[in-house]
Amino acid sequence: MNRQATAILALGLLVTPIAAQAEEAVVTLNVHNARCELCPLIVKAALSRVKGVELVEVGKPNSAGDMNANVVYDNAVTTPATLIKATTDHGYPAQAAMEMTTAAVAKMKPMQK
Repeated sequence: MNRQATAILALGLLVTPIAAQAEEAVVTLNVHNARCELCPLIVKAALSRVKGVELVEVGKPNSAGDMNANVVYDNAVTTPATLIKATTDHGYPAQAAMEMTTAAVAKMKPMQK
């Protein structure tokens, strides 16, 4: 019994650093080719289906068909490259404009007017 408890404790100590590395992150994607009214909905659905994605907000496309998508995700489960692949596979190529952890976002000070 004592050996079993020691083994479980040791396993827990090994797994803790891995779990501690997992963090919620935010990425802003510049998405292209969004020239119809349904495009934002399609992009949002494609991103929402990616495992690890927690929240997606998509802006309206401009006259050139470009729009931004803000995605909150678990960086232990997915990556910006996976998110970009999801939009690109649906016909909307994208690139990451900004990426940071939500902890870093929370530390940011509001801009003064």
